[in-house]
Amino acid sequence: MTWWERLTRWEHRHRLGIDATLTLATGVLVVPLSAAAAESAGTGFGPGLVWSSLLWAPLAWRRRSPVASVVAVYAVGLAHLVLGTPTFLVADLAVLAALYSVTVHGPRWAHRTAILSAIVGGLLLSCAVALQYVWGARPGDVVVGALLMWVFCSACAVATWAFGLMRRSRRETISALRDRAERLERERDQQARIATAAERTRIAREMHDIVAHSLSVVVAQADGGRYAAAVDPDAATRALTTIAETGRAALADMRRLLGVLREPDGEDGAGGGTGGAGGRSSGGAPYTPQPAAEDVEQLVEQVRASGVRASLVRMGSPRPLPPGIGLTVYRICQEALTNVLKHAGPDPAVTVLVQWQPAALVLEVTDDGRGAAADSDGAGQGLLGMRERATMVGGRLSAGPRPGGGFRVRAELPLPGAPASGPGDAAA
Repeated sequence: MTWWERLTRWEHRHRLGIDATLTLATGVLVVPLSAAAAESAGTGFGPGLVWSSLLWAPLAWRRRSPVASVVAVYAVGLAHLVLGTPTFLVADLAVLAALYSVTVHGPRWAHRTAILSAIVGGLLLSCAVALQYVWGARPGDVVVGALLMWVFCSACAVATWAFGLMRRSRRETISALRDRAERLERERDQQARIATAAERTRIAREMHDIVAHSLSVVVAQADGGRYAAAVDPDAATRALTTIAETGRAALADMRRLLGVLREPDGEDGAGGGTGGAGGRSSGGAPYTPQPAAEDVEQLVEQVRASGVRASLVRMGSPRPLPPGIGLTVYRICQEALTNVLKHAGPDPAVTVLVQWQPAALVLEVTDDGRGAAADSDGAGQGLLGMRERATMVGGRLSAGPRPGGGFRVRAELPLPGAPASGPGDAAA
């Protein structure tokens, strides 16, 4: 929050005290001047002091209660014209101040009534002053003087009202923009949470399709092989027992991970969801192989068939990958190529680099499109999904504009047997 916003909020909270202080400070100058003007007009210093004080005092609550303030000022102004002195006092400027305040802070009917009343009051004041100072002159001079003064007073009132309307419109616009920004911020946070939960649920489902089925098969085969061993039954039994225990432990860890990734509403049914997926796979459609790193070439061919100049570069010696890392490579490449098709612009050139390093697999998708200047829908969940996928396997992902133009997505995924990146590296 800037210093101006803090000052504005403080001023809004203490506006009654601020208005009262300003009214008192200006009244020290305005009230004596008005009383002196009344004395020079022959009304007397005392009556002028009373009327000017009563005119200026309601400005102390002009923002807290603008309707009450403008009613009080108009009533005192009318009373001092009818009962007191018709002299134009300096304190009569309180009419314009009250009109401005009710226009900015009051309801619509109040400021519309106030401007009409100010015009009528200006006519009364003009007639009273003209009769006072042009008494004995020709009737035509009195009428002309009163008309000119009424035009002047009306012009001042209309100008003040118009300025107040501009200020009121600006305040309403700022308030509407602030409310809209807060609402959009809440909606953005909600969309981010929903997208994160949906992405985690989808990752959990994919892990179940890959890991849970494989581990179930391993457990079943290990339990069966324990009874079918024909050579060295004791050693085979011990080995198969170890495989079964390891498979069961991995399956339990996977289920705990699914419980963390699933939405809070589904915690009670986490076990049922796992079983349901398994039932669907066993009773309905059979399990199909998930995409792997070897299928990246097929992705590049699909993108090339759509008219994009796409090329695939391989470096290093390929090695077998676990299903989870292979699927992550495929999905990150798929999302990066999809972003190229959506945001890179016309006729982009894209290069997919798959580099096998001693301890990691580096996937880099670069293009020469519009980069950061590309239009976006504002959701930005594709990059979030890629980062979560990379983090799930202990890797890290970076994405952003290239120095020479275009956009680059780079994922570094640790290979089996290599030390994985820590949480801090993954978050980087």
